[in-house]
Amino acid sequence: MTLETMQIIDPVTGDRVEISGTSEQVAALKELSDLVERGDAKKVPDATQRALDTGLEPLAILINGLQAGLAVVGERFKRGVSFIPEVLVTARAMNAGFAILKPLIAPADSKPQGIIVLGTVKGDLHDIGKGIVATMFEGAGFEVHDLGVNVTPKTFIEKIVAVNADIMGMSALLSTTMMMHKTTIEALREAGIRDKVKVMCGGAPVTAKFAQEIGSDGWAPEAMSAVEVGKMLLSSSWDGKFIHGGTLKPKAAMPSATA
Repeated sequence: MTLETMQIIDPVTGDRVEISGTSEQVAALKELSDLVERGDAKKVPDATQRALDTGLEPLAILINGLQAGLAVVGERFKRGVSFIPEVLVTARAMNAGFAILKPLIAPADSKPQGIIVLGTVKGDLHDIGKGIVATMFEGAGFEVHDLGVNVTPKTFIEKIVAVNADIMGMSALLSTTMMMHKTTIEALREAGIRDKVKVMCGGAPVTAKFAQEIGSDGWAPEAMSAVEVGKMLLSSSWDGKFIHGGTLKPKAAMPSATA
């Protein structure tokens, strides 16, 4: 079987990488990525099904097709040539395809490994990285409640209490908003629920040292290790010590088109 290759932006690292697959698989992923990039939510579901029909695994379609298209717009946003409305339209298109894949990645009748509440902190409108983390947790069998962006400490607290969350995950992409991690943790203490929920931090400017100093339970540099940190925090063997996700080796790499 002759394989073809295509170049995508890795939605986790932002690096340009090559993936391979049959000509039908590569064509399906390219079509899907292009549709997401253009924000064509109406055509994405059918294109997602066509990708499945080529024999691609759901996770490969999600990362190498749907999220790869979103990553293109995310890169433009970082360079200042795309803006929030375009990112939101692209994210809606990606979600239209994810609705097809979600039951295949995390069956609805499976018992969740845990309940996690996620959000980008108050003052920060960046959604892509946090969205990938949410998707990875869903794929790992967690019940995920994604609060979106610009999430206030009060909103985090209300959702944690409402769903009896095991974990709260916060993200920030701006150095000007990263201190909201600390503010939110302090709000959890004031509300009397800090000891009832594990806290994870992440985002480009957020270092492991900062996350530990502000009193979080764990930190991860990217989506794969974030899931591993979450699992460890809920393990009966966790000893209460801060978990540095950068020291963990992710158990799954980005799938190739033929994965």
